[in-house]
Amino acid sequence: MTRFLWLRHGPTHQKAITGWRDVPADLSQTALIAQIREGLPAEARMISSDLIRAVATADALNRGQPRLPHDPDLREINFGSWDGLLPAEVSARDPELSRAYWENPGDLCPPEGESWNATSARIERAAQRLHQGGTVIIVAHYGAILTQVQRATGQTATEALGQYIRPLSLTEILWHEDGRRQLLRVDELPAQ
Repeated sequence: MTRFLWLRHGPTHQKAITGWRDVPADLSQTALIAQIREGLPAEARMISSDLIRAVATADALNRGQPRLPHDPDLREINFGSWDGLLPAEVSARDPELSRAYWENPGDLCPPEGESWNATSARIERAAQRLHQGGTVIIVAHYGAILTQVQRATGQTATEALGQYIRPLSLTEILWHEDGRRQLLRVDELPAQ
């Protein structure tokens, strides 16, 4: 069995859509970060997406856990040419596509981007590589974490996208040897 501790990176304060665009995380909440760090198992392996907001968050949370190489398969959804635009700008530019993309996530892609299904498959490949038993701390992104919530719960993509994952929150999923997944907690912040 593998215990996956999915941690969303620190806040970026972006109002624009942010996917593969490399923006930094705000890690100024040092008391909260210290509290999260102390609650993480020291024996767990730690990995992050290769985007700087995830790498910096993993660096801030690491308390000596073995670090695995940053994995680009753990990146956020690739929003293509929508990345960096405000939602209203995307709606004005691609009204039908943007509405369909969010209302019926699946195979639709933003221009030059990737679909929900492609993102989910990419994240799944990374999770399968990490499913080696023990505990793995994964510092990743909103969409990446939601793909795993969807797989653990059997929700539709639309239902999964309706779940909010706060920055610096924890989602825990057990992946059993028989392939069954069990969602233990989602979007949990440590007690203050």
